[in-house]
Amino acid sequence: MAMGLARDNAAGEAPRAFLVAEGNGTEAALIEDLTVHAAAALRQACDHLCPLPDARLPRAMPVLLPASTDRGPDMRDVRGQAQARRAMEVAAAGQHSALLVGPPGTGKSMLAQRLPGLLPPMSLQEALECAAVMSLTPGGFRPALWGQRPCRAPHHTASGPAMGGGGGNPRPGEISLAHHGVLFLDELMFFDRRVLEVLREPLESGRITIARAAGHADFPACFQFVAAMNPCPCGYLGHPDRPCRCTPDQVRRYQSRISGPMLDRIDLQVEVPAQDQGEMLDGPPGEPSAAVRVRVLAARERQLARQGKPNNELGGHEIEQHCAMEPQAQALLRGAMTRLAWSARSYFRVLKVARTIADLDGAEVLTAAHVGEAIQYRRALRMAGG
Repeated sequence: MAMGLARDNAAGEAPRAFLVAEGNGTEAALIEDLTVHAAAALRQACDHLCPLPDARLPRAMPVLLPASTDRGPDMRDVRGQAQARRAMEVAAAGQHSALLVGPPGTGKSMLAQRLPGLLPPMSLQEALECAAVMSLTPGGFRPALWGQRPCRAPHHTASGPAMGGGGGNPRPGEISLAHHGVLFLDELMFFDRRVLEVLREPLESGRITIARAAGHADFPACFQFVAAMNPCPCGYLGHPDRPCRCTPDQVRRYQSRISGPMLDRIDLQVEVPAQDQGEMLDGPPGEPSAAVRVRVLAARERQLARQGKPNNELGGHEIEQHCAMEPQAQALLRGAMTRLAWSARSYFRVLKVARTIADLDGAEVLTAAHVGEAIQYRRALRMAGG
């Protein structure tokens, strides 16, 4: 409740003082330029509202924590995998969802775990919304997490209600707890297909509605989705040294566990192939996250200045307005759509990814190089199956 009241005030209303329960005092006091008083009992609240000066409650103060410079695992730990590293940079710059496909041990989980360290800092409004969602959980909001983007990685045994939210008194699930952060699903094919389908609508709308007989609960769910999977049941399809034991039919059944509509909603579908052992063990360290983050922030600032939102959130009319292409780029994209039998959704998602690649280059118009790179990020499963 405290965070909800504070959020309303931060939205632009005239400054006011708030009287909240003692347990919510430090939480609400995190909001800048907001006067908060905390009462331990109803009598204290009544006394505070009386004109007697000695009955006034002192102003609640936030718990001041040292600024943390630790942004988690660093991209310098990932050796090789240039295309997959680049895909993570593009995903961070445009807030795009991503699916990493490759044999065991190629670095898929390492790459996904380092995505949060590439993301821009949270705005005040984003921090407020995350804190409001966390305050609905049994553990409540922890001030130590203020301003940190959440990163949720549920186990593949998670149920539909655990993922989407639910219960007699509905509470947010993993997708809402990842609001304005990252939701990482490792070993994607081990998740129940019905659980994965829970993600479909929130990936488009950024919200989820829990319907119960007593009413409806609407939770925010604007998360960046990242998943990792093997290309086949044995995991070694396309491996240069270890032969795959799966039949073509087994590969098709395995890959079909993720539905077409769900796959359509994933912007980047990236192959993470097996590497040469020398490159993996003796190669130079990768580029550090701090250097990549500089480019990501510059690209995100271009998007906010141009349209006020990340490229992933562009609508149909906005795509036409902000994704102007050179003639060669347009011909390339139309040819790919015909050859690969893409849906209209896939076509527009490739355009949004190409817009992000152009923003990383500082370009206004999409070139054939931008579109060609975006097309390559939607072919991992087709490449694996071929």
